Amino acid sequence: MTTTTPAIRTEDLVKNFGDTPAVRGVSLEVPTGVVLGLLGPNGAGKTTTVRMLATLTRPDGGRALVHGYDTVKQSREVRSLIGMTGQYAAVDEDISGWENLYLVGRLLNMGRRQARTQAEAMLERFGLTEAGGRPVRGYSGGMRRRLDLAASLLGDPKVLFLDEPTTGLDPHSRNALWAEVRALAGNGTTVLLTTQYMEEAEALADSVMVIDHGEVIASGTSQELRERIGGPVLRIAPERPDDLAAVRRALLTAGLGAARADEEESVVSLPLGGTGAELTAAVRVLGDAGIPLARVDTRVPSLDEVFLTLTGTAPAVLPADAADTSADPEGTAVPADSLAERSARTSADHEITRSAA
Repeated sequence: MTTTTPAIRTEDLVKNFGDTPAVRGVSLEVPTGVVLGLLGPNGAGKTTTVRMLATLTRPDGGRALVHGYDTVKQSREVRSLIGMTGQYAAVDEDISGWENLYLVGRLLNMGRRQARTQAEAMLERFGLTEAGGRPVRGYSGGMRRRLDLAASLLGDPKVLFLDEPTTGLDPHSRNALWAEVRALAGNGTTVLLTTQYMEEAEALADSVMVIDHGEVIASGTSQELRERIGGPVLRIAPERPDDLAAVRRALLTAGLGAARADEEESVVSLPLGGTGAELTAAVRVLGDAGIPLARVDTRVPSLDEVFLTLTGTAPAVLPADAADTSADPEGTAVPADSLAERSARTSADHEITRSAA
């Protein structure tokens, strides 16, 4: 019998900051080529978990493995396998896009010719060739994000960590990044995506894991999580709002379940089983009762509702038309240690630091 080593595995991972627990015994397993969405509100422990997996933060307990390599004991091997895009674009705004990519290539121990070739190829792949010679401080937020992702992929990582990668992006840039993530997963790259956006998780993740207060509170596919808080619901809107009570009474009398009237929306809701027999029976009962209906439809709980039910916190909402304010170089702060985090994928155990711009 052949056992396949998971791309990512954690066992009771723990991290405390002083007396404050950030991650409390997180265990997860991600097969190769899968996109796992790690969901949770702000402060849930998502970023800390990712940083431990990426060898940037040492766990206080438990262990983390990437393709079988321990992130603490075999950090060099892990760094050679991973790429990471954090919450802020880890690019140097004082140099050009091409120079950013060339620098990362050299940090990955590429020769000069290979680093040049790879930098040019990535600029073309992410639609940045025209802007490649310009200083990054003049890039829009979407361009910075694409450059950041390009840098993460220079070493052809087997595992990619995306920590809230679309925060602040306009819809066009967000959709372009989503398309790239889908393509990566389709080619066998394992992706761990942290996000507060349910729409993003549904668009990209094969499975999802909800984390809150440093603990995993639910996991499964989007459909499985929906089923945890209830199946589909039949919604019946009578032509006359005054008939709400009559619709509810007819359904209850027929023994079809716990029908509930919502006067504000002028609908009666009836939970449905898995066979759909209740839907057919409900329509027949109301037809026999002679109650005219304006609308009958079904709905399933949204992932937003699942998130709210599990965490007690409303999820973040993707803006319909997010403003791309980071085109102004003074509008977006780039962490001073961003290139240090980028260098975590090099095979050497050294760290780059740079002063704030």
